[in-house]
Amino acid sequence: MSTHDHPLSATSTAPLWSTLADDPDMVELIEFFVTELPQRTAAIAQSADQADLKTLASLVHQIKGAAGGYGFEPITDLARRVEKLAREQTDLSAIRQAVDELVALCGRARAGSPTA
Repeated sequence: MSTHDHPLSATSTAPLWSTLADDPDMVELIEFFVTELPQRTAAIAQSADQADLKTLASLVHQIKGAAGGYGFEPITDLARRVEKLAREQTDLSAIRQAVDELVALCGRARAGSPTA
């Protein structure tokens, strides 16, 4: 696996599939989560643009838990990093870069299964 194929690689454009995609009980929930992602990531990006780090940390915390519950661990891992940066209120450019990576990663999330 090259670095471009790694789920957390900023340059990867490969679809990101849920590890729970083959669980029939999870299919509809995963579809709902993926459908909501653009709205969630737009709110995350907006809070980062406005340097509203309290709201950013809260929104990212929510997506961190939800993504893990729906089998999108790479999103959870990156959201954890963004949340830590926002809570520490470190350098805004580092936060913005991490948010951009998270938005891009979320944009690759797909419902369904790669074998379907």
